[in-house]
Amino acid sequence: METDFDPIEMEMLQLATAARLLRTAQRIACLTGAGISAESGIATFRDTQTGLWANFDPMQLASQAGFSADPGVVWRWYMDRLQRVQQAQPNPGHRALADLEARVHRFTLITQNVDDLHERAGSRSVLHLHGRIDRFHCNRCGFDHALTMQERSAPRPPQCLACGDSVRPSVVWFGESLPGRILDHAWRAAERCDVMLVVGTSGVVYPAAQLPLLARQLGAHLIEVNPERTALSDMADAYLQGPAGVVLPDLLEAI
Repeated sequence: METDFDPIEMEMLQLATAARLLRTAQRIACLTGAGISAESGIATFRDTQTGLWANFDPMQLASQAGFSADPGVVWRWYMDRLQRVQQAQPNPGHRALADLEARVHRFTLITQNVDDLHERAGSRSVLHLHGRIDRFHCNRCGFDHALTMQERSAPRPPQCLACGDSVRPSVVWFGESLPGRILDHAWRAAERCDVMLVVGTSGVVYPAAQLPLLARQLGAHLIEVNPERTALSDMADAYLQGPAGVVLPDLLEAI
């Protein structure tokens, strides 16, 4: 005997399940990806190759080899991306996560994004797995560098004040390891959480993609918010289909 499921009823059931899990959780970990920033107009990494950058390979630009070969091109590309990030504004999804953090005793926000939209929305402590595009350090000695407006518009990266080598964005390039301390904190949050909330990520970029799997393996409930189904969808206790800026405010209201 076949049973017809009303899509709207199923959607409401998923929302109710997610709200109940979050309402009763003592520890929540949240992993966000490019999707939530894309809703604020920040192009995903692959989509940045438009206009002047259409003929450049992002995997080459975001690499030590690319920086060594032509630091000026890499610098100008990142300054263009930085400008776009700073022009963008947090969306309702970012603000909903900040509101959720304020309601929960222990909440850890882990992001794969290099922008600061979570912080601008009010999130207090964010773990940036892939670094931040608005921070800078020396490519050789690691000395932190406070960027000036003049340096932002320069055709080449500035020189380190400590050793004279080139300054670079404090983001993780291809072939580089994620910052160990940040990754350790993220790993512990995944191990200890009652609920892992996954928002706007495809779940294919490692090691970030391991975090929901680890949490699930250790008994945590999994909630996914995404416009499209991913490899995580079938194992999630609740899959909420749609953009974060729509789904997360509804979820917060239902808690």
